[in-house]
Amino acid sequence: MTEKPTESVEAFRARARAWLADTMPLRDDARPPGFTEDDTAEWERARELQKLLYAGGFAGIRFPTEYGGLGLSQAHQKAFDEESAAYELPLLLNLPSFAICAATLLDTGSEEQKRERVGAAIRGEEIMCQLLSEPSGGSDLAGLITRAERSGDDWILNGAKTWSTSAYAADWGLCLARTDWDVPKHQGLTMFLVPLKGTEGLTVNRIRMVNGSREFCEEFFDDVRLPASSVVGAVNDGWTVASRQLFHERNAMGGASPYVSGRGTMRVTPHPTPLDIALSRDRADDPLVQELLGEYLALRTVHEQTVGRVSRAIGTGALPPASSSLLRLLYAEVQHLGADNALRIAGASIGVGSGPQPGIDGRAGVGFLMRQGASLGGGSTEIARNVISERVLGMPREAAADRDIPFRQVKRGN
Repeated sequence: MTEKPTESVEAFRARARAWLADTMPLRDDARPPGFTEDDTAEWERARELQKLLYAGGFAGIRFPTEYGGLGLSQAHQKAFDEESAAYELPLLLNLPSFAICAATLLDTGSEEQKRERVGAAIRGEEIMCQLLSEPSGGSDLAGLITRAERSGDDWILNGAKTWSTSAYAADWGLCLARTDWDVPKHQGLTMFLVPLKGTEGLTVNRIRMVNGSREFCEEFFDDVRLPASSVVGAVNDGWTVASRQLFHERNAMGGASPYVSGRGTMRVTPHPTPLDIALSRDRADDPLVQELLGEYLALRTVHEQTVGRVSRAIGTGALPPASSSLLRLLYAEVQHLGADNALRIAGASIGVGSGPQPGIDGRAGVGFLMRQGASLGGGSTEIARNVISERVLGMPREAAADRDIPFRQVKRGN
């Protein structure tokens, strides 16, 4: 990544502080929990805010200058995050558009794809998403059956994807498809950039989750035609692209992505922590509550320190890129413990929002309902444990009946 700090961190911080105060609206922490049926306005707002950042010279802080970013250091990004904490930012765009999709294109895309797609995202003109999981695939991403077949110079895409975060709001999707059925499953895949607006043969449906959100989607491809320029990386080398994409996803989930700007990735105020719940009830002096708080705060601190340590080690080559799964796993453990201990401190009122501060209780209740999401996003925690054991610790690989045989011969379903 190009890194050209042209001004000191202190000067950058001072410039950001003044610009934020003059330009950006303050964050509204009083917003109610939950999601609206029609959130089009929120996505349009995110685009507007990103355009403001770009016009002010604060968009794409860690992205290379040749693709529209500033090419600055992580210290510059941290300074901006600290100064912007009180302001409304386009956090919706952090995941998956910047931290995963744009980052993957930087590593594996063509010069044209990087200039056009990454540049447009930084300018606030386009949003990207991932099209990876499939209805029949479970955690076996390489076992996907969405297919792309040549038609002259084009490709024809058929199949289905699911659990695609924010696909309904995105302009482009990174879609992994099978292009060769006569080689082992990892070798016959190709990554494509698929336009999601007005594409003939493409259907996008939204999926309602337990918290009322409809941010996940399912997609159906019926003879969707794509030009040869849609291929990311090389034909039949899509697993290389997907592996890099999963690295960025685990980094993002673990809190170590250099491409996230601002604090957070969600549209709503973050779920209250156990400390927030304890303070709202004036129970911080209760010995049992202190034990629950200590357990949570200690694990959160371990995660925060591990993010820096593992990120530095990956950067120097002391640890392999697969070590990002450590951060992804720790993130899930912190989220689970936070939701569980918030519930233990709040008691039954968390379910109905009837405590001394109903707004906090309501958000904590939603947080508990969604706790398992931390086990699934970025690949399941079970997969993370496998990756750590096999690729970081060097333990024997898990047995696989479909290894090294042509995918056409792999038995599926019944």
